[in-house]
Amino acid sequence: MTIPEIESQIISEFSLFEDWMDKYNYLIELGKSLPVIDPKYKTDQYLISGCQSQVWLHAEYKDGKVFYTADSDAIITKGIVNLLIRVLSDQSPGDIISTDLSFIDQIGLREHLSPTRSNGLNSMIKQMKLYAVVFKTKYLPA
Repeated sequence: MTIPEIESQIISEFSLFEDWMDKYNYLIELGKSLPVIDPKYKTDQYLISGCQSQVWLHAEYKDGKVFYTADSDAIITKGIVNLLIRVLSDQSPGDIISTDLSFIDQIGLREHLSPTRSNGLNSMIKQMKLYAVVFKTKYLPA
């Protein structure tokens, strides 16, 4: 699926909930279903700076696509990173770099996060895009 198709799915899912308590509960459920990261990546090297909670993010490049795994010590943060992985994993570096992740604002996520969680969201996005830039530079012709 393309990034816009996945974003559209997420927007539809969040539109099923009328209030933000239900949406937070959905984020918590998403956090519980975050695929387990290999424990060897739960080190300081993979820790995202700028997050209030601890968030570990690993990326690998395979067959022209970037694949992410992550974990966090906070359940809502796990749900947020799970959304980002769902949208960005299994995509090309160029598509990851160029996407604006408009679904975040369309579902109202950013406006319902505390300032520190919003900073953490921005740090996660920045790190995921940075991985894509590195893979594009390293593996794709200029």
